[in-house]
Amino acid sequence: MGKPIPPHWGLPATSWLRPQTPKGLRPQTPKGGILTAVKIHLVDGTYELFRAHFGAPPAAAPDGRAVGATRGMMRSLLALLAAPDVTHVACAFDTVIESFRNTLFAGYKTSDGIPEELHAQFPLAERMTEALGIVAWRMVEFEADDALAAAAARWAPAEGVEQVVICSPDKDLTQCVRERRVVCFDRRRQILLDADGVRAKFGVDPASIPDWLALVGDSADGYPGLPRWGAKSAAAVLAHYRRLEDIPDREREWAVSVRGAPSLAESLRVGREEVLLYRRLATLRTDVPLAESLDDLRWRGARRDALTALCAELGEDEVVPRMPLWREG
Repeated sequence: MGKPIPPHWGLPATSWLRPQTPKGLRPQTPKGGILTAVKIHLVDGTYELFRAHFGAPPAAAPDGRAVGATRGMMRSLLALLAAPDVTHVACAFDTVIESFRNTLFAGYKTSDGIPEELHAQFPLAERMTEALGIVAWRMVEFEADDALAAAAARWAPAEGVEQVVICSPDKDLTQCVRERRVVCFDRRRQILLDADGVRAKFGVDPASIPDWLALVGDSADGYPGLPRWGAKSAAAVLAHYRRLEDIPDREREWAVSVRGAPSLAESLRVGREEVLLYRRLATLRTDVPLAESLDDLRWRGARRDALTALCAELGEDEVVPRMPLWREG
């Protein structure tokens, strides 16, 4: 995982709660005390919990349980909530790591290999998120990424929504990007990807990301891609054809010049069935049933009793005194 990072995710140690407005994200401007536009922040809770676990020293609760990942994630979420443009927030978790995709492909990722002390903290992290007053989506049949994709698709075109910010560096989620209306934001590295950023990084439009992943493969998700196809060759071909089914079988029919085209075309001819399955695995679902309305996502503050009790349970004594807002009721 590289160098360990502190639970404040790279923010200065003295300012992990300081409002952060990264380049490219404009703070909302109050008008008469009312926000003139809504900016929705959708958080990849599974990623945040993993990052906090592997990037911070271990910590134990008073009863001896490992809680370092939950405490680190709580501080990270609190830093997000303190930012001036964060008003509507939701967080999605892979409550069960396995999903419908495991029935489609035997090699798809599972919970095998996840440290037990991390796996045991998922329910705790979900409780913590709700105690902070954030909507938590617990995914069982679907994945957390599917919930984020469904939320972005539902609310990006909604009246009054200026922007949807997907807080994750996961390349799968870049398929959700829509110009500057839906963007991906890596909070740790402070990198924002709009549609131009996706094109610059991957060489294809956001809509072609599932096709690109199908050719290249994704070791984190467990599907291999096609032999001989790499990031550059996939980008060169898909930048022109956009979709797998539009790529001709014979390289002599290709309208682009790519190194090793004969072997690439042969690999695609032989692997057509497999690559379409990989694309299905890579394509995020936007039909996840989410019960909340847009107003339900508005952050109205933390739940005082729940958060106070949870912090005592975790042995965390910094968060409650620094909470900027408590909700009524």
